[in-house]
This record gives sequence, C-alpha cells and structure tokens, in this order.
Amino acid sequence: MKVSKRAQDVPPSATIAVTARAQELKAQGVDVVGFGAGAPDFDTPDYIKDAAIKALKAGKTKYTAAAGIVELRTAIAEKLKKENGLEYSPDQIIVNIGGKHSVYEAMQAVLDPGDEVIMATPYWVTYPETIKLAGAVAKIIQTDKDNSYKITPSQLKEAITEKTVMLLINSPNNPGGFTYTPEELKGIAKVLEGTKVAVLSDEIYEKLIYGDTRFVSFASLSEDAYDRTLTLNGFSKTFSMTGWRLGYTAGPLEVIKAMGRLQSHMTSNPVTFCQYAAIAAFGEPAEQAIENMRKEFERRGKYMTERLNSIEGVQCSESTGAFYCFPDVSSHYGRNINGAKINGSMDFAKALLEQTKVALVPGLPFGCDNNVRLSFACSFEQITKGLDRLEEWLSQ
Repeated sequence: MKVSKRAQDVPPSATIAVTARAQELKAQGVDVVGFGAGAPDFDTPDYIKDAAIKALKAGKTKYTAAAGIVELRTAIAEKLKKENGLEYSPDQIIVNIGGKHSVYEAMQAVLDPGDEVIMATPYWVTYPETIKLAGAVAKIIQTDKDNSYKITPSQLKEAITEKTVMLLINSPNNPGGFTYTPEELKGIAKVLEGTKVAVLSDEIYEKLIYGDTRFVSFASLSEDAYDRTLTLNGFSKTFSMTGWRLGYTAGPLEVIKAMGRLQSHMTSNPVTFCQYAAIAAFGEPAEQAIENMRKEFERRGKYMTERLNSIEGVQCSESTGAFYCFPDVSSHYGRNINGAKINGSMDFAKALLEQTKVALVPGLPFGCDNNVRLSFACSFEQITKGLDRLEEWLSQ
C-alpha cells in the first residue's frame, strides 16, 4: 500500500527509539541503565488516581466538549492566574491529548505553507517535525555552550524576516536543562514588539527548577507579550501523569477556537474521566507532592553534573530546570573505542549502548551533534551505575 510522502518524511522520535531499544534489551534479561526517559520515575500521586476511579464509578465516561470540560478549563484558568499572573477565561483554554498534541495543534492552527518558525538549538525533537507537517519551515539559530545554549536578542533580531510567523521558546528546556532568566526573556520580548511574530512558549517543566532559578511565563512579561503568546503546559511532568495524556494551551481566543475546531475532527475530547482527575491534581496535596519530586531531581541533577564534569573530555553545565544533563562529549569524536569509530553523537550513543548497556540520547536530533542527553529521571543507584560504566568506557 502507498505511504504518503508526508509520513515518509517524518522520522521516529529519537528519544522513544532509545527507550524502546533499552526496553528490548531489558526484556532479554540484559542489565541496562536507561538515561533516555523523558518521564518522571515517580508514580502518579494516589489522590489523583483516586479521583479518576471516582469519576469512572460516577459514569464520567461519555463525550465532553471538544475543548474539554468547563470545570477543568476553569481550574486551569485559576492556576494560571494564581501561579503565572495570567488572566484567561475558560474559552481561551483548550485541553489537548498531551503536550505533543498541544504543539501539533498549535502549529496547524497558526502556520501556513512557507511560513517560517524561529527556534534555537538545542530543540525538542518533535518541534521541527510538527512545523514540517504544517508545511512551514524551521529557521534554526545555532547557539553555543558559552551562553548556556540560549538565544540572544541580537540573534533573534537578525533572524526575523517578512516570512517569520512564530518564535518557539522552551524554558525550562528539553534537552538542554537550562532556563531563561526573566531578564533574558524580557530582552527577547522587546525585540518582538512592533512585529507580527507569534510566540509559542512551552512551559511543561515550569515546576522543575533548581538552585536560585526563577521561572516566569513569557506571556506575563507585558501586554504585548500576552497578546502574541500561546502558553503550552500540561500534567505529565508536574504531576507525573505522562500516560494520562493531558496537555493544555492558553492564548488569544481566535487561535484557541481554531484549535478547538481542529480537535473536534481529530480526537473529539480528551479522555473524560482523566479530565476529572486533572481537576483534582490542582488540589491541596499537590504542593508537597511536587516539592518532594523537585527536591529529589535537584539532588540527582547536581550529582550527575559533578560526575560528568569529572570525566576527562566531558563538559556539562549544571541543570537549572527539567531533568536532563546535556554534556558536550565532542572531544572524544575521532576515537576508536573497542572497534567502534566515534564520529558524532549517533555513533557515541550506539556504541555506548551496545558495549556497556547504557542508553542515552544522541544530540544530533536536538540540533547539537557535539552533545548527548542524559535524563536523571531514574534512581540514584541507576545514575551511579550508569556513570561508572560511561567513565570506564571513555577511559579505555
């Protein structure tokens, strides 16, 4: 049967591919350390699961409005006002089938063929593919480690053309583990004033910040920023609800309505009983559950950074957000390790997995071939074991 060119042009997710290979080896009884996961290793809190069970028993199993039940959209609006300083009505919010769906649907609602979307390296692997599927063009700005891989106002100003329709910002960042400061975001917002460039601000990791890092929503910076921004968030990282598939988008009413029309044909509504569990997620137990998880991630991230920097030829900035380290390992390129020629991040990741049974994600699909991504969303024991193996492998 014929396969469309559109589908042929989209590669599988590199992060999911690494995780799948690691799981395949584990199923064979191999002792694999997996640093590929983009999911918290904490269970969904019981109070959220109990709410889902209660909703099921109450018969919350039928269709709802495509954009999600008004009770959940109202709860999200209250959260955005209280925690992010953003005023949205429930009509300005749509609940999507996870964060990936939020990104895809936003691109479909805003972009036309030939439009340009500015994004900086490193970028999440799904971004360029959703841009491509909308017929638009990703305009990539190369960043460097000296500026913690963050785009500068001057780089942004130079990149904007008459075809630029959107700027994509992800802070805290996957895969980089860095976070833009409020001052850095204000500098970017200033450049956009007077333009027609929309902003897609992916804030899915907002609760996972470390040290003295301060998180701020891009749309809260000014009235101008509010009017041009789609704010994306969800429940997967904050509440460890990755498999529940619940994301949401808030922004200008005309765009949210357009996303709702698309969603009505794509998926109908988000899973009904999950929506009631999501309302409960914002409840009283949330603060302590989130803080317990955040503190443990901070401990792991600090240890991982220190260990990586102690390995000869590896350079890693300390993670200020999310649960990733993104070290530069390019000084080892050109080597032959146990018969494997290492010419880039793909070779590095493949050889490491096959020879030491440590799974990490190559940086090439993120736009940074000098780097690899390690997730510290796994136990301290696994982190120690995996870094021991990595250090021994590179010292050969």
